[in-house]
Amino acid sequence: MSASSLTRVLFLTHRVPYPPDKGDRIRTFNLLRFLSRRACVHLACLADEPVPDETLFALGRHCERVAIVPAEGWSRWLRAGFSLARGGTASEGAFNNPQLRALLRRWASETRFDVSLASASSLASYLRLEELRDVPAVLDLMDVDSQKWFDYAASRRGPRAWLYRTEGRRLRLLEQSTSEWASAVTLVGETEMAIYRQFCPDGPVHTITNGVDLDYFGPTPLVAGSSCVFVGALDYLPNIEGALWFCREVWPEVLRRRPEAKFYLVGRRPAAAVQRLADLPGVELVGQVPDVRPYVAGAAVTVVPLRIARGVQNKVLESLAMARPTIASPQTLAGLKAQPGVHLLQASSPEEWRQTLLALFDDPALGRRLGEAGRRYVEDHHCWERCLHPFAALLGLPAEAVLPREECVSPCAV
Repeated sequence: MSASSLTRVLFLTHRVPYPPDKGDRIRTFNLLRFLSRRACVHLACLADEPVPDETLFALGRHCERVAIVPAEGWSRWLRAGFSLARGGTASEGAFNNPQLRALLRRWASETRFDVSLASASSLASYLRLEELRDVPAVLDLMDVDSQKWFDYAASRRGPRAWLYRTEGRRLRLLEQSTSEWASAVTLVGETEMAIYRQFCPDGPVHTITNGVDLDYFGPTPLVAGSSCVFVGALDYLPNIEGALWFCREVWPEVLRRRPEAKFYLVGRRPAAAVQRLADLPGVELVGQVPDVRPYVAGAAVTVVPLRIARGVQNKVLESLAMARPTIASPQTLAGLKAQPGVHLLQASSPEEWRQTLLALFDDPALGRRLGEAGRRYVEDHHCWERCLHPFAALLGLPAEAVLPREECVSPCAV
């Protein structure tokens, strides 16, 4: 099939989708790969950190053209505050970039797009540009972001709780308004769908869950010992609070009973509060690594003690794919169909966490059974190609891949 006959997709992401090392990047990069084998993809994204040449090269392999627009520094937060002061959301302001707006207008004048796709509600205004109004638009919300801010507000007091609640209310209005003009809205799971339906019962919403790279995160033999690992972006509030809670409420008693036990924290940009956890006995702060797999494979158990969680947790899917026995909080499992006691274990109270973790330390056979069942679960339910298949129909693309997409197109950085 010739390139001229392929659907032209404008794909707009709020963060550079490479490397796929955190939740939204994992989804957007795998979605980009899926689209690139069925369409001509024009990718425009915002960058909140420096972008190395290898990132441009990796993205260019999957795109007709790529533009990465810097969105760092004080001006971004100034726009966020200005938007909030004018009755909008801080999220919209933070992602409101004049350079990206001008770029999209230029692209729209050069290319007649068949469909547009954006990765967050905070990017919705770009798809409403006059030059793009006639282009059918799909919004991949992933999670109901407004609910995240309500959850944040419930865990805080004073001015911060007010600020989070205000952001949540305004984002909810934005999410509701998108159903009036978007061709489709997509979410990662039935739990998110149920929340969305509460305030937008008739919206064109679809569930498209997350997958996991089953080859990259291959099963590994279970190691013996008393070690556990938590993997996640360590500058992200739910991960920070989950790690702090675990170290405060669970870990001291585990360490008292297993003085040799180790708890490894693996993830990018550890916040100051997370860095201080390295001073605790038995806690090892690994921080950012190029590959999390050796650390997951080297631990006897993966723990995911989040108290606030939205959508599908990729860290759980990756652990299950590696056949690693996993303990997760109920909030973490809300977006999955994995069965506690069959594919992994669930714990809520500090005592449940302590008992469950110690049980896995003491019973390698139980860990092996859970690991094998967890691997089968992700193979059956979270293969990326099958998970993303509904996007083909929503975007008017061929159901099956028509291009190998192995050629490298030189990207342009702006």
